[in-house]
Amino acid sequence: MTRIGIILGSTRPNRNGAQVARWVLDAASARGDADYELIDLRDHPLPHFDESVPPMFGPSANAHTRAWAARVAPFDGFVIVTPEYNGGYPGVLKNALDHVFAEWNDKAVGFVSYGVNGGARAVVQLRAVCSTLGLADVGYQVGISVLTDFDNNTFTPTPPHTAALGKTLDQVLAWSAALAPLRAANTALVNS
Repeated sequence: MTRIGIILGSTRPNRNGAQVARWVLDAASARGDADYELIDLRDHPLPHFDESVPPMFGPSANAHTRAWAARVAPFDGFVIVTPEYNGGYPGVLKNALDHVFAEWNDKAVGFVSYGVNGGARAVVQLRAVCSTLGLADVGYQVGISVLTDFDNNTFTPTPPHTAALGKTLDQVLAWSAALAPLRAANTALVNS
């Protein structure tokens, strides 16, 4: 079965992302069309990018990077849940993306963002970075406003959020399936 990782891209205390990511995980898991799993960056503390060689040139000598690579490698696609901080996405998320390379290649990625403007500017930046890492970013995304979609710091998804998430997940699954032959060919090449 297809495996989709839901990456929670914020590690801040009192973050809104935990409840948004839980909503994504619960809604996705209820579909029964893939195995969905939450990947919380708090559980993977990586130092500021400390690789002596760019990750595209091979496995890391660092145990923390090898552990992170092993965590993300088995997934066929991802949904990144990200806040928008000052017009961009969190540095901790950029750091996690930068620590590995091959583990992202030929996989689909969708976005659920939140911020004053629904996190749209964070996603614009993430699309550029993800495509450079060989991730195929899907067109649909979910944008959540911290001004109107949270009541006393509690996120309450609306029908439009649920519909947008459904379309995003549909695309992530379809693209993950379409990219499967490329992932299989790369695996065969590495193992030959």
